Amino acid sequence: MADYYQLLGVGPLASVAEIRHAYAQLAREKHPDRFQEAEAKQQAQRLFQDLTTAFNTLSNPKSRQEYDQARDKPQPKTPEEIAAAAFEASQAALEAGQLDEAVSLLRTAVHHAPGQVAYQLALGRALGRATSPAAAREAVQVLERVTQLSPQNAAAFGELAMVLARSGLKLRAQKAVEAALRIAPRDVRLHRLAAELGVEKR
Repeated sequence: MADYYQLLGVGPLASVAEIRHAYAQLAREKHPDRFQEAEAKQQAQRLFQDLTTAFNTLSNPKSRQEYDQARDKPQPKTPEEIAAAAFEASQAALEAGQLDEAVSLLRTAVHHAPGQVAYQLALGRALGRATSPAAAREAVQVLERVTQLSPQNAAAFGELAMVLARSGLKLRAQKAVEAALRIAPRDVRLHRLAAELGVEKR
């Protein structure tokens, strides 16, 4: 997104009158009606729309304040920062009950930091909560990847067992819960899950 102040050629401390004057001057110079060639006219229309959006935003005190706050906020630059920001936003989406939004954000986090086990596990959990068979299949793939990346992660094997069980894959679910119990033999939730799946105590 273009910086609205730069677009209008004014500084961040410009008054509304200065913003209005800059917009009026640019609108006259860059108006699409001044161009004859089709491509130049299209470019001018896009620029004119951007100028109008910038003017409307910066000339309204409330929208200008919101814009300034967003502009001053540091934007994530590295893949790790993008992944961390997406993961953080996904947790808020999950708390708000926005599962689809959370899954989308977690996919972004995993894409930018594929080696980060916590992001993969969170994505597998979120997909496991979805009701579609496609989401369940993807959850199994993601959680199996987590168990490969982190073979001592009992939580990943437990989540995998639950998704497999909900998908009707009881034998695979039993194997996953057995693996989880080998890693965390005192985990009460895993014992409960094992009992539900008919896994005998050893």
